[in-house]
Amino acid sequence: MKKSFWDVVSGVYDFFERVYNRQCYDATGVRVAEEICSDDNVLECACGTGAISVHVAPKCASLTATDLSVGMLRKAEKKCAKFGNVRIKKASIMELKCPDGVFDKVIAGNVIHLLDEPYKAIEELMRVCKPGGKVIIPTYINKSESFNGLIPKLLGVFVVEFKREFDLESYGDFFREAGYECVRISVVEGRMPCAVAVIEKK
Repeated sequence: MKKSFWDVVSGVYDFFERVYNRQCYDATGVRVAEEICSDDNVLECACGTGAISVHVAPKCASLTATDLSVGMLRKAEKKCAKFGNVRIKKASIMELKCPDGVFDKVIAGNVIHLLDEPYKAIEELMRVCKPGGKVIIPTYINKSESFNGLIPKLLGVFVVEFKREFDLESYGDFFREAGYECVRISVVEGRMPCAVAVIEKK
């Protein structure tokens, strides 16, 4: 089976993130976990190596952590091995094979900017979220011109194409253009900050 880019880089992904952006990389999981309650059943899409998962798992009743990359899932499984409430599963954010409204919280971290059809992905996240639940979408943003485009350019060397690049204003506009008016956005500071969008499902 041919390995994807994410399979290839899974072994060094955490190292790269921490060398470049440790403050934000570690703190994003902490920020997301603030939205989680002890009785929540949580779905995480594009979990990667489990950087957010390890902060969410101790806070919830159950966590299903998914990704398309087997290499990333192996890393996430190792990180989450100490938790008895985590299920690791290969799945696509674009087509989640589960019924409507089954999760209290749904998380998709740092993946929206990589997708050809990001709004379709958000619709899928909203579909599997219970009414009254939350969809939580952390995404890296550019906050200063000095770093504008740096990460896309670096990853572009490795054939990772950014479909969108956000600053804080355009990230808010992205949700409003899709009709999501009640979106709460907070920023996790770092060399490359992360905007954490929280949509409450009515």
